[in-house]
Amino acid sequence: MTGNTALDITIIVLRAVVALLVILGPVPVMIYMERKVAALIQDRTGPNRANIGPFRLAGMVFFLADAIKLFFKEDITPAKANKFYFYLAPFIIVTVAFSTFAIVPWADTLRIGSATIPMQALSLNAGILWFLALTSLSVYGIVLAGWASNTKYSLLGSIRATSQMISYEIPMGLSLIGVLMTFGTLQLNEMVIQQGRMLEVLGVTLPIPAWGIFLQPIGFIIFLVSAFAETNRNPFDLAESEAELVAGFHTEYSSMKFALIFLGEYAAILVSSAVIATLFLGGWQVPYLDTAALIAHAPLLIKISLGFMTLLLAITTLRLHKWYRGMQGQFGDIRDQEGLWLAVITGGLAVLAAAGVGFFMAVPLPDWGGAVFALLAQFGIFFTKMMLIGFVFIWVRWTLPRFRYDQLMNLGWKTLLPLALANILVTGIGLVLVQSL
Repeated sequence: MTGNTALDITIIVLRAVVALLVILGPVPVMIYMERKVAALIQDRTGPNRANIGPFRLAGMVFFLADAIKLFFKEDITPAKANKFYFYLAPFIIVTVAFSTFAIVPWADTLRIGSATIPMQALSLNAGILWFLALTSLSVYGIVLAGWASNTKYSLLGSIRATSQMISYEIPMGLSLIGVLMTFGTLQLNEMVIQQGRMLEVLGVTLPIPAWGIFLQPIGFIIFLVSAFAETNRNPFDLAESEAELVAGFHTEYSSMKFALIFLGEYAAILVSSAVIATLFLGGWQVPYLDTAALIAHAPLLIKISLGFMTLLLAITTLRLHKWYRGMQGQFGDIRDQEGLWLAVITGGLAVLAAAGVGFFMAVPLPDWGGAVFALLAQFGIFFTKMMLIGFVFIWVRWTLPRFRYDQLMNLGWKTLLPLALANILVTGIGLVLVQSL
């Protein structure tokens, strides 16, 4: 830290705010992806008609429509519900989801002068234990929501969720033991740093990053499958199962209480995606460019990045203008001009990016510029990895059918649990053999 108490407190607050925004910000993007990926898989267009003035933004306007609808919907509480726990449950769900992300590093530690600032809300030596502890608490929100509603559909959904989450927490935790044995630490940022080196096999260094997915492929599969079950996503959505339980544990929720549950579900998906990216996909590591390399080559990399951005925005501008010309007369109103407005915006951004190239060619980068560029580059690659895993969650949901309950339990106890134990054994044998060579 800086040594200045007031400044240190400000930095801690800012780290917490950034962690909150990293999870809260992509939620609308995940909802948009959910709708568009579902439409793509089902061979349909998906939402694209709601507009604000000339802008439809390919369905993105639905974000605001959903928010307004949920905010103004009638808030109904069942007459025989336990009101205290009925109101408390959504807050538990969303609070646990956001709190879990606190230990995930989104970039390497920022060092400017004598200041050292970890890029995570909580820099804990036993960070992975924080994740396991809080994910085990998430079931309380679902159980309380189902029980407090005092209806059979909600209660059955919460009972299913309890047994499901307990069953899959065990293989999830065991899958992490292999990761801990491999990296020899509980600190997530240290795990990411170790994944920045190249993979070595029998003394031969391969041009492949030593990511957890290559070192622990079985652990990755077990953790990913368990994450689907922990977040109640297809094919493990037995807690909601609309074909049998109407909507499961949140059947009786409406308005903003339902919105909190909805927000908590997508936040949990993003947290699981972030943890998977951190443990198995190198986290904030830019492949083949560690923090020192990013800082050392920052002037060149900034120019290349801005140049690539200029080219991409210019191509987008031309495509949007072509789309605008093809849209003429399609709606017969101001929406026909949407492509032109968007082309003007992207064209302006392309000009700014090109100006940025010229600026950094004429003006030398300050001493702290390299560290800030490394921070932004690492955050960008971490965010990209997180969203790619989030896409996998959506892709699987709209591809695989829901398991029967006996199939779900058999997979957890008879397949994943023995496989996780075998993975620990094989990892231990492998480590002993490597150390003996």
